[in-house]
Amino acid sequence: MQINRRPFETKTWQNRICPSETMVKIHPDLITSGTGEETISPYLTTEQETFTIWMKSLVFNTNGCTVFDSKGKIIYRVDNYNSKSCREVYLMDLSGHVLFTLRRQKFGLFKTWEGYRSSSGTAESTTKLEYFRVKNNVFQIPNKDSSSSYRVIAGSCRNDEQYCYKMVTRGSSLAIEDHCGKLLAEVKRKQSINGLKLGDDVLTMMVESQVDHSFIIGLVLAHSLINCIL
Repeated sequence: MQINRRPFETKTWQNRICPSETMVKIHPDLITSGTGEETISPYLTTEQETFTIWMKSLVFNTNGCTVFDSKGKIIYRVDNYNSKSCREVYLMDLSGHVLFTLRRQKFGLFKTWEGYRSSSGTAESTTKLEYFRVKNNVFQIPNKDSSSSYRVIAGSCRNDEQYCYKMVTRGSSLAIEDHCGKLLAEVKRKQSINGLKLGDDVLTMMVESQVDHSFIIGLVLAHSLINCIL
């Protein structure tokens, strides 16, 4: 995944100052068509977009999740069938092409999930060239009214660069921020037009412009897996 900003050292990223005019842009590489022309990835937002996440699979309402765009079209799905908290989960598009493979890893006392982008739409074609890693601290005591944070490392082995992000939960909402604290996406319970909150398994996800929403939903899934929701 290509990230349009200056690389920074992961050891000192907290101390860097972001110019106000700089906006982080997270997106996959340009796609080359059959004619050899490059086209913009369909997963890159051109403006702020809103998605609906239903934490159920379309396969007989089993474990998984389904993601709809603002027009009600299904764009992502996860089908875990009768399993919950699987060791390996596949983020797919509507046609069943694998976009990311998420795998649970064990690193000491930390709960960690890693996501790898698929190169050709199958689990077997998962490449470790483009990846992200989400890790939480086991010593954090969850509290419904308090906040907790998760460190995200995303990188590409092509240029040996890593980038840090942060997921922060505040009550029932989840915010995804860049290393400067700029909001990239936010997930919270969806409300009806009248302001009534829907079920706990129906969420709304706002993604800022010029952000790869497939990467964002991958992080949301990793957060759900860490917390045994998915």
